[in-house]
Amino acid sequence: MRILFFGTPEFAVPSLNALLQTSEKVIAVVTRPDKRKGRGHLFSCSPVKEFALNKGIKVLQPVKIKEPLFLDEISDLNPDLIVVVAYGKILPLQILKAASHGCINVHASLLPLYRGAAPIQWSIINGEKKTGITTMLMDEGLDTGDILLQEETEITDDDNAETLSKRLSEIGASLLIKTIKGIKDGSITPIPQSGTPGYAPPLKKEDGMVVWSKTSTEIYNFIRGMYPWPCAYCYLHKERIKIIKGKVLKGTGIPGRIEKADKGEFIIGTEEGLLSIIELQPEGKSVMSAKAFLQGRNVREGGFFDELQMD
Repeated sequence: MRILFFGTPEFAVPSLNALLQTSEKVIAVVTRPDKRKGRGHLFSCSPVKEFALNKGIKVLQPVKIKEPLFLDEISDLNPDLIVVVAYGKILPLQILKAASHGCINVHASLLPLYRGAAPIQWSIINGEKKTGITTMLMDEGLDTGDILLQEETEITDDDNAETLSKRLSEIGASLLIKTIKGIKDGSITPIPQSGTPGYAPPLKKEDGMVVWSKTSTEIYNFIRGMYPWPCAYCYLHKERIKIIKGKVLKGTGIPGRIEKADKGEFIIGTEEGLLSIIELQPEGKSVMSAKAFLQGRNVREGGFFDELQMD
């Protein structure tokens, strides 16, 4: 089949690579426009674009997905199937109907749970014990199309959004190939979604602010779900600090109070239980251990983290 691939982040690369290992023909890749990044504000391309160019695949980067010239180009490509993996925009009906076999999506949750832009992050933040991949037929709704295949995976206590995303991207690539095979041989019957839907709205930078009045387990899950972006953060003496890794401890304390800052241990009180900060990153500095952080600052037990955002 002639396949048109929509995708943007690193999560989508394994699926594109898997397609190239089959007899299907990837006729072009559609990805988001290049963005300015870093202190130099230089343009940076998406992981999917970089991968596609290295493989000699045609790349399209429409600024607006409904541009008439872009829609005409999609029509001229005459795809048999459109595959969407974390592209980042909702596709209009004209694109959804552009391929004879329809448009399928690889989504990182067990639909109808966690529809939306950040299913991996929210599944960890909410303390889920399992998640998975769903392939579905796309319609005009937000992840509301009929389910084709699903595969589960455990969320371990050591997972963060980065590690879980990598594992799910590989599961997604494998399930995509199984889905296409099932579409071609007629062995897959699309099934309407059932059950109460859940949503995973996109994350913003300011969403990473730690709320110490939550339990230590909730904060621990929050830290894992927010890594590597936007990253959980807090303020101490007006200094912005990202929390990279933490650990739940038994015990009691006052939310936001530094219960211990000695011998390399940096332990904070919460609503229930204690949180030990293992790794952190001060503003403008590299990631460091709690021990290294405490050696360079006058952090006293009994002090409190700042309650309000400072920037």
